[in-house]
Amino acid sequence: MSVPRRLLAVARPSIPRALSTPRPAARAPQASLLFARHQSNQAATRKLHHSAQRRAQVAAAAVEPEPEPVYDSTNPALSFPCLDKVESRSASLSRRTAASGPEPSYTTGRHLNFYSRKPILLDWGGILPEFNIAYETWGHLDANKSNAILLHTGLSASSHAHSTETNPKPGWWEKFIGPGKPLDTDKYFVICTNVIGGCYGSTGPSSVDPANGEQYATRFPILTMEDMVRAQLRLLDHLGIAKLYASVGSSMGGMQSLAAGVLSPERIGRIVSISGCARSHPYSIAMRHTQRQVLMMDPNWNRGFYYGGIPPHGGMKLAREIATVTYRSGPEWEQRFGRRRADPSRPPALCPDFLIETYLDHAGEKWCLEYDPNSLLYVSKAMDLFDLGQEHRNRINKVRQENSGKLQAYWEGRVPAYDANSDICSLTLPDKPYEEKEQSADEDTVGVEAASHEVPADLVAGLKPLANTPALVLGVASDILFPAWQQREIANTLKRTGNKNVTHIELGEEKSLFGHDTFLLDLEHVGGSVKSFLG
Repeated sequence: MSVPRRLLAVARPSIPRALSTPRPAARAPQASLLFARHQSNQAATRKLHHSAQRRAQVAAAAVEPEPEPVYDSTNPALSFPCLDKVESRSASLSRRTAASGPEPSYTTGRHLNFYSRKPILLDWGGILPEFNIAYETWGHLDANKSNAILLHTGLSASSHAHSTETNPKPGWWEKFIGPGKPLDTDKYFVICTNVIGGCYGSTGPSSVDPANGEQYATRFPILTMEDMVRAQLRLLDHLGIAKLYASVGSSMGGMQSLAAGVLSPERIGRIVSISGCARSHPYSIAMRHTQRQVLMMDPNWNRGFYYGGIPPHGGMKLAREIATVTYRSGPEWEQRFGRRRADPSRPPALCPDFLIETYLDHAGEKWCLEYDPNSLLYVSKAMDLFDLGQEHRNRINKVRQENSGKLQAYWEGRVPAYDANSDICSLTLPDKPYEEKEQSADEDTVGVEAASHEVPADLVAGLKPLANTPALVLGVASDILFPAWQQREIANTLKRTGNKNVTHIELGEEKSLFGHDTFLLDLEHVGGSVKSFLG
């Protein structure tokens, strides 16, 4: 290996002539001997010194090489305005005073309130010692209170389905409610509630627990669709309504509409279920699981105890973007956005760049502080747990029976509502992860065909209470969250129970490209079908 010139210069330094030792003059023998010894000692000392110096210089050269010149990067670093926006929001929220808190109020204007002082036992053993239901009404209740329609909401909707005198803001079903509309207020008294577990005035995780004066957060008990319906039936009792003219709902509301009929068939005159299902299926469960995971992974979520601090707005934004993908359809987006970019004159970016990306980003931004994150977790989980099959209903009824004594004891004040040793608040993940099992192509094909054409006997048994209830079941072919086959399953199952008054309508893509959100947008086909069915 060649030695660098600089290193050679260090190893063999030149000594200036002026510093070299002069030749000594002739001396006496003894003096010469002493002088020779002196010179020899000096030479040895110089040799040792120079050797140590050379070793130190060589070592220094080896350990600390001459620094390489610094150049600019070949490419500039990308900018990330989408992340800047999230960080800026966090900084803004952290500057708010502790008195006001960063949490929004989650209200949509003035509404009515029903407050129940009577505790309610929930399906999985939890207890709400008291609860509030926010609701709004349109039209007038007739003298015998027989014209009431209970309108059930989707996951994130409030009770504000239509504008009122005290809250003129347009509601989420504004065009569907009113004189001459599908829910005709000249004929019907329409009631819409915010579900328990929600955050628009009804009791939910952001509400104060009367037991300790603190917000429930994730001390709030697990809910089911049936729990939400039981709370609504309490409201009907309060209003003196013994039987509904109709139970109407879309999406999650379509699930609740069926649940109301199964729980209290004697109180439901007819059922409308739009873009719903009789039991949650794996795809929709998977999508809601993903939304919950991105929310719970936000460090600001703090296992649900973020009230008074910075809410997990970043996780909420991502959760809403995922949800929006499932709410709308590919065909609509192809027509609406295509592959167009927001600004083709600029180079591509990792932040929202295509029009579809900017649309999703806007949807997440608009919603991330408008809904309580914990409510999203609890209400979406209730959707996952939904199953009107008889086997599931038997299991839940058994759990309720086992916990019935706890409710009575709590009502009498004999035991605390919370049991630290209860297993309803614990979860043990399996030691062995899921493993895919091999299945032959023939078995797989048979399974798919059976699922497509056969109605499960378990579901027929579960929907048997609806055998005499007129029902409208409406689906949309472009819906990917609640595919049209799930509405066909409802209709076929109802028919198998012996129900002779089942109206099933499926809107093809030639009629609606709006996917799951069709129920919010299609006044002609969805609204027209509802109006015709209600009469």
